[in-house]
Amino acid sequence: MTAGALTEEVLTGTPTPFRNEEILDFAIPDNTRALLTALDEVRRQFGCEYDLAIGDMRLLTESKIVSINPARPSEIIGVHQRATAEHVEAAMQVALAAFESWRLRPAAGRAQVLFRAAKLARERRFEFDAWLVAEVGKNWQEADADVAEMIDFMEYYGREALRLDAASTPIQFPGERNQLRYVPLGVGAMIPPWNYPFAIMAGMTAAALVCGNTAILKPSVDSPTIAVKFMELLRDAGLPEGVVTLCVGEGPEFGRALVAHPQTRFIAFTGSKAVGLEIHEAAAQTQPGQIFLKRTILELGGKDAIIVADDCDLDLAVEGVVQSAFGFSGQKCSACSRAIVDQRIYEPFRDRLLERVKQIQVGDPAGNHFVGPVINERAHRRVLDYIAIGKTEGKLLAGGHPLETNEGGYYIAPTVIADVPPDARIAQEEIFGPVLALIKAKDFDDALAIANGTEYGLTGGVFSASVEKLDKARLEFQVGNLYFNRKCTGAMVGAHPFGGFKMSGTDSKAGGPDYLLLFTQAKSIAEKVGTI
Repeated sequence: MTAGALTEEVLTGTPTPFRNEEILDFAIPDNTRALLTALDEVRRQFGCEYDLAIGDMRLLTESKIVSINPARPSEIIGVHQRATAEHVEAAMQVALAAFESWRLRPAAGRAQVLFRAAKLARERRFEFDAWLVAEVGKNWQEADADVAEMIDFMEYYGREALRLDAASTPIQFPGERNQLRYVPLGVGAMIPPWNYPFAIMAGMTAAALVCGNTAILKPSVDSPTIAVKFMELLRDAGLPEGVVTLCVGEGPEFGRALVAHPQTRFIAFTGSKAVGLEIHEAAAQTQPGQIFLKRTILELGGKDAIIVADDCDLDLAVEGVVQSAFGFSGQKCSACSRAIVDQRIYEPFRDRLLERVKQIQVGDPAGNHFVGPVINERAHRRVLDYIAIGKTEGKLLAGGHPLETNEGGYYIAPTVIADVPPDARIAQEEIFGPVLALIKAKDFDDALAIANGTEYGLTGGVFSASVEKLDKARLEFQVGNLYFNRKCTGAMVGAHPFGGFKMSGTDSKAGGPDYLLLFTQAKSIAEKVGTI
């Protein structure tokens, strides 16, 4: 059965079991040709200006948000109206009005919108791949993995909503009819990041919608055009007007006012720790007219480590670290930014790692290079500043400099800094770029202590052939997502529910069986029977 046929069956009957969408193989010539064609088609749309749409209003603002190609900063991807605090009230009223009817639509009807969106995304897959390549600088495989994950979220959350709708109480109390219903919360603020601008945006929004909530979506200013294309997809899938309102605005202006609004019932946010903590604090402050406690669903990044034990497969470990550290230029909250290596194999691991890093191709993602640019000029400066700090804290082994191109892209050479103390800044602070710190550990216990010695706890990995060491890590490695003998990035919906410990967020576990509970409230109903 094809993926398309799977969705058609879901639309007309009982859903088949969920399965992950396969990532396209671009070694197949037809896939390569299709993506190149899509890139050409998308380029013809570069520079388009998009209205701010709030209900039936179409607005133009004096100030604009201009999205650019990080590989070619002179290339404008899209021009967007800048939503500010003055637009929050109008967006909220549209969302509140839509909530009154959307919340009453049966769960099966809401799920069908998600299933149709997944079907349409498959049909437009190469187009969405191309937008991701252009607007945020993903190579072909990273872009397609983003789209595949978006499809997975739609399919998985649609099925989860049906499961939740069929929930029952553990027992039926004698003489009563007992029900347990999961009802929507209200209007939610969706604030996704730019690094997974299709998957995370679609995932958090779909979870809110399929539970009966309405949403105000504020995408990153670095990926607003992808958000516009997502809204087109939802409309084509049959989502009613007003259920999602897209407002492209800066966080300190629009985002802060949206979080503070007394009718904002919950906030789903993925991004930096600093902004996440500000949202968490603001949400805890009740506003005049507010009659509920706001809920926050936060994923705040990490300082992720892979432990390389002395009994590991060295080649496997090297490849896992390189893929985790430098995929998408290290711009993943799950990226490995620390390799903690047993001192007995530190030097051979270091030498093999450097050989592998030298093989990395850096260049325009449109040409499908492994490492592309970082997202913008601000990120470029920040990463280079951290590299300068790292040079004073350890020994620079590779990279450490910007890469100049004729197009002026924001490229930085994959950077490895060795002999880094566990308490160094580059071993403690999230850099979000192609920078890897090598840290020497005395033994496995010391490696675990170093790995746990940060304020973050998102992902982690261990390369070891020892059952005892892996079992110890299962108990003591303080992360929300732990991987053995594989890379620490690439969580799959359903298989690897995603979310972290400590300052990495609320451990929300996106793509898992508990996630939809965060967008609902449970209502217990007891009816006395046999008395009328």
